[in-house]
Amino acid sequence: MLGRGCSPGWSNADKALTEFVEQNLFDYSKSRFKVGASSTSLLSPYLHFGEISVRKVFRCVRMKQILWRREWKSQGEESVNLFLKAIGLREYSRYLCFNYPFTHERSLLSNMKYFPWNADANHFKVWRQGRTGYPLVDAGMRELWATGWIHNRIRVIVSSFAVKFLLLPWKWGMKYFWDTLLDADLECDILGWQYISGSLPDGQELEQLDCPQIQGSKFDPEGEYVRQWLPELARMPIEWIHHPWDAPLTVLKAAGVELGLNYPKPIIDIDKAREHLREAIFKMWEMEAAAKSATSDQMNEDVFDNSDSIKTSAILKVIPKEKSSCLTYSSNDQRVPSFQNCNNGLLPRKRPLPVDEEKLHMDKPNKQNKEAGTSGREDLCSTAESSASKRQKSTSSTSTSIISFVVPQYCSSSDGRPFQDHESSNLNLTWHEKIDLEQTSNKNG
Repeated sequence: MLGRGCSPGWSNADKALTEFVEQNLFDYSKSRFKVGASSTSLLSPYLHFGEISVRKVFRCVRMKQILWRREWKSQGEESVNLFLKAIGLREYSRYLCFNYPFTHERSLLSNMKYFPWNADANHFKVWRQGRTGYPLVDAGMRELWATGWIHNRIRVIVSSFAVKFLLLPWKWGMKYFWDTLLDADLECDILGWQYISGSLPDGQELEQLDCPQIQGSKFDPEGEYVRQWLPELARMPIEWIHHPWDAPLTVLKAAGVELGLNYPKPIIDIDKAREHLREAIFKMWEMEAAAKSATSDQMNEDVFDNSDSIKTSAILKVIPKEKSSCLTYSSNDQRVPSFQNCNNGLLPRKRPLPVDEEKLHMDKPNKQNKEAGTSGREDLCSTAESSASKRQKSTSSTSTSIISFVVPQYCSSSDGRPFQDHESSNLNLTWHEKIDLEQTSNKNG
């Protein structure tokens, strides 16, 4: 009987859309709550598996709405608005789960974590098998197992019964719907169960308890839906079909119904279920208040200095340069000499050297030579060395010296010897030649 809910394929999806728009869309505003008839679009499985897109459904329905608006058919226009609202709820479920990805495992409202759920496996089994004693609930659960699809109003009724009558965890019902529905959409499933359990800010109130008897007389007034899925109640009169426990014995005997034998008695009385729900809500409020008071008392009771736990930025320190050996001696380490400023240990920056600083560097060549000799081995550290110490040295040097661009005087080679016989010596001769030329020109001038 799984074919009643869906016939897979793109062509079948287009056929279902065309049939709904041309035949059932106009009366959707009046017949959408009839649980025993094909009053809905039946497009949810095709939408879930991508056999038809939401854009295509929206375009077809909007074209029909424009046509009916020109013809002054207000009922058709109202039906389109209600149907598009249902499509919008599907998109809203995706928005909700995208922004709150934890909704599949806990309630969106934080106070629901204190709700005392009744994790009774026997009640959950009775609810799954459709043996609760409430005809509309049992008919819906049996249709779900047989066809993999039930009307949206029936989904609300059976889920509300599980959560509010039996106080079963809503995650149990969500998991069962995920396993049995052909159109089992995770986001829609989460939205529906959180809505019923009062876990959404704009959802159904947790105190609201809908009686299956009243719901049955409202959405299945003739009892056709119940008779279709509960053959043991097929001969019950209309006035007793949704509450056979109140029927006289003569009526039950004439209909061939024996409560407790061929059809179960109600698993729980309505008044008792309402009382249990009210007690659970009061207990939830008490536990939430106790948790808040305990947290506030704990915060006010202990007074201590928590400055050590506060994360602050590291204090800059001036660390003298010392001879440091490489941290690793692996043959796979890549040794690259780092060309640093021999005066302050910073990387050279592309900035012109001021005149005063240029004279300062020219007046103190011996001091630079000494510092270059000590920093010759520091440049030999491999790339595997931690960059934290280098970063700390660079920040400390920044706070104590002026950054300037200076051609490096001495740089270390790969074997640990300074480049005194190579590029650095040529650079030194160039500077001395310039000085001699300037002095000679001054004397001759």
